[in-house]
Amino acid sequence: MSDFFTPVSGFDLPRFAGVPTFMRLPHVTLDDPRLAEVQIGLIGAPWDGGTTNRPGPRHGPRQLRDLSTMIRAQNGATGVRPFERVNCADLGDVPPNPADVMDSLQRMTTFYNRVRAAGIRPLTAGGDHLCTLPILRALAADRPLGMIHFDSHTDLFHSYFGGTMYTHGTPFRRAMEEGLLDPARVCMIGIRGTTYDTEDRDFADAVGIRVIPVEEFHARGPEDVMAEARSIAGDGETYVSYDIDFIDPAFAPGTGTPEVGGPNSYQALQVVRGLDGVRIVGADLVEVSPPFDPSGGTAFLGVSVMFELLCVMATSP
Repeated sequence: MSDFFTPVSGFDLPRFAGVPTFMRLPHVTLDDPRLAEVQIGLIGAPWDGGTTNRPGPRHGPRQLRDLSTMIRAQNGATGVRPFERVNCADLGDVPPNPADVMDSLQRMTTFYNRVRAAGIRPLTAGGDHLCTLPILRALAADRPLGMIHFDSHTDLFHSYFGGTMYTHGTPFRRAMEEGLLDPARVCMIGIRGTTYDTEDRDFADAVGIRVIPVEEFHARGPEDVMAEARSIAGDGETYVSYDIDFIDPAFAPGTGTPEVGGPNSYQALQVVRGLDGVRIVGADLVEVSPPFDPSGGTAFLGVSVMFELLCVMATSP
């Protein structure tokens, strides 16, 4: 393992000093010769053009980077030291076009095409949940993926406002239509809240997506639920998408569409540890909205989830 990819220690430089990168990793651009050495790339997607109510996730990656300086070398629960297992780097931000949804989607897919071509598995900080669609377009270009999805919403709606097809509530409907996901290998966990109708759940049932509502999650417990999620994903390539509003807003208020009754902060980490053994080709943490939690508590929980995702990615088969 090259010293170049070792994060800066808080014993060498105080955590409040220096230019913040994800987890104090080196910044490697897509044009850097060292890109070929990177195995997992942490990426910011500062875009929320799919948001339909409370905006702000475009500011998420910057706050997440800042709070990620508190991440250290070893997982205190599992003992995994991810930075010693794989070469990790901060690949910077996808450059979105905040004035054009379709152009931003294309820009993101182009960026992730280059990441995939370099043989790098991406771990992304959003951005709203529509950001996941262009990532899937790159990673699943030649075969559908499985997906384990933590959220309070399915994001399976057909359209908004009479025909708007691309919002943060539609990415997985589009992904299904485009053949990017295998519905038989998709599990959605934590779904809850008031609804307009059952269109999204009806679609899930029709195509064979397994939806685990939060009531079932609480009744069964994280370990049992994650055992089922691993079984659904099987041994095939799987994407993990984690919306911060999966977590109860008492613990993660900084998000645009909070729903009460969710998991606590410990369970938020526990479910990611339950991904151990899944063949993860990429993952994201989305919908952190700093304007609704300037203190950074939500962002710190978010980067803690990202570190857990990094640990299971580093040990992924």
